[in-house]
Amino acid sequence: MGVLSTRGAELALETERLLLRPWREHEAGVHRALWTERDPRVPPHRRLDEADRPTVAEIEGWIRDGHRAPGLGLLAVQRREQGDVIGYCGLVDGALGPDEPELAYELLRRAWGAGHATEAAGAVVAWAREAGHRRLWATVRAWNVASLRVLAKVGFAESGRVEPDAVHGDSVFLTRSL
Repeated sequence: MGVLSTRGAELALETERLLLRPWREHEAGVHRALWTERDPRVPPHRRLDEADRPTVAEIEGWIRDGHRAPGLGLLAVQRREQGDVIGYCGLVDGALGPDEPELAYELLRRAWGAGHATEAAGAVVAWAREAGHRRLWATVRAWNVASLRVLAKVGFAESGRVEPDAVHGDSVFLTRSL
């Protein structure tokens, strides 16, 4: 499903409908839109703050300067036919460190329900296997049924570990052996 290719100087994963590649500065508005659409149950550090931050300009700076902020270390998910960026997907350091990374993804609501998250996640899982990873993790809030379905479709299973959170919803830890 995922093919690692070189497009100029950047690496990308390609699927039938998607291109996963590094973020570009002019796409900061898309990344900020993800912040505005987050469920109110998401912890505050992953939502816009009282001052309506981060701003588009701040996110542009993160992209330009190469700083790693939530989501910006991940690949932009671009629909190939339409050419628009609809979210991100990739691997981040998980709770067990860089040898057992965590799969993370988030899409704009307008892209939900079309199988894009499953396609992007599948490409990243395939790439991780090719890169020599032996196991991946994912954490998701128990109330996020759609993400739990995506993870099941790409071969993740509940690990039995749950971090209780009465305010934001329990975090369920899932794993996938490669």
